[in-house]
Amino acid sequence: MNAEPETVAEVDGLCVDIDGRTIVDGVSLRVRPGTVTALVGASGSGKTTTGLALLGEYPDGARVTGEVRVPDGLVGYVPQHPGAVLNPARRVDALLRDIARTQVRHLPRRERRVVANERVLRALADARLADGEALLRRYPHQLSGGQQQRVVLAQALLLGARVVVADEPTTGLDPLTKHHVADQLRAVARQGIAVVLLSHDLDVVRALADEILVLRDGRVVESGPAERIWLAPSHPWTRELLTQQGEFEPEERGGRGDTVLHLPAPGLQARHGRSVVLRMPELTLRAGECLAVVGRSGSGKTTLGRCLAGLHRDHDGALTLDGTPLPRSVRARTRAQLAAVQYVFQDAKSAFDEHRPVLDQVARTAVRLRALTEAEARTEALATLTGLGLTEELVRRRPDRLSGGELQRAALARALLARPRVLVCDEITSGLDAVSRRGLLDLLAALLRDRDDLSLVLITHDLDTAALATRIVVLDDGELLQQGPAHEVLAAPGHPFTTQRAENAGAARAGRT
Repeated sequence: MNAEPETVAEVDGLCVDIDGRTIVDGVSLRVRPGTVTALVGASGSGKTTTGLALLGEYPDGARVTGEVRVPDGLVGYVPQHPGAVLNPARRVDALLRDIARTQVRHLPRRERRVVANERVLRALADARLADGEALLRRYPHQLSGGQQQRVVLAQALLLGARVVVADEPTTGLDPLTKHHVADQLRAVARQGIAVVLLSHDLDVVRALADEILVLRDGRVVESGPAERIWLAPSHPWTRELLTQQGEFEPEERGGRGDTVLHLPAPGLQARHGRSVVLRMPELTLRAGECLAVVGRSGSGKTTLGRCLAGLHRDHDGALTLDGTPLPRSVRARTRAQLAAVQYVFQDAKSAFDEHRPVLDQVARTAVRLRALTEAEARTEALATLTGLGLTEELVRRRPDRLSGGELQRAALARALLARPRVLVCDEITSGLDAVSRRGLLDLLAALLRDRDDLSLVLITHDLDTAALATRIVVLDDGELLQQGPAHEVLAAPGHPFTTQRAENAGAARAGRT
């Protein structure tokens, strides 16, 4: 196979099988300099496996056929969770200068430090990292997720990557931060670097992509120029993906029961070290109610959810569950209290033990918190998992054999097996494609209809997702800015963040011009 001159990477007839299961089936693509090629599709469609093939990386035990060629060498990779690939014990300065130093060894010794520093600062600027020099002394954990992402990108640029694979770079980000990420990737492409974008976020794909490949069950069902895909999709699956971008319409509804979770006045102040990161006044959650907590990245949404679940104990609030004091730390809560308030994490992969089958881990919740026998727990776990669209064959595998979206559904099943009174869901739709997202939100809505004793706290940056809620709380910089019935907040927003709901799609489309 001879790559065309203008091609910097090429995949031809790639097939990847794991334990007899085909996860990529005959995928071919060409990547050209200065362009953005987007791979889109449902969770488990083979996007990430195809993208990682450009780096020569495959799942353990995979059987691979087909060809992957990257004629000019290095491919950079920006993962969905960039903090996982940055050494936590080393400052940003060291992470970047180690690379730069290898590139200046041919220079006289007295010039090396200055030139290496110039290269590091240029890479930070090319990665669109504002105040890059000020961040060099920080450790990765002292950076936001967006800053970590830019540091990883700067590493790739320093190494001279001609292709950058960006894996779900906008997952869990608010619309404004998404726009910044799109600007960042657009700037990379303008430097002549090819960008391979793996994403379920169709607004970002619309803003950036020159070419689109639509995957389903490991196969490319449609491909072509972005403009043609948007205006005249030919495959039914592509049309369904585009159709499912529609919104939930807010409904006027309220909690049907008594107070379940209560935070009395004066509320709580939560801290990270000496810094106050959240101030929340009185909060009440009733049975059958869905409370959406929305705001920009870093607004305090997750901190509030973790306080409710006992995962962030450095606060001064006096929470009660059914009128009984609820300890601030999960370690001090009884088995019944642990079961009553369950938390579903945004990063489902890190919430599972990589060495044990998913089914066993989900079933363990019912054994630990409800005293079911192992046989009873496995039966109930399997029924819950299959009800969420996961097959028995799939859930008997280890977590690394499931996609991110599949693991997210498994994490939800594990929480439901506790029979919770309050279910805290932290950005659980942010890693899902449009079809899977709609299906999961329909499921949550059905749970609220069918279980009068269940309340939902939905942490999200996405105001379309928040339309599922009974009430909405808007946070910014750790402060409560707005709250009220969902239909009122969405119809008559009182804060700039909530006014973006109608503007997001237009802003993303405008980014291409």
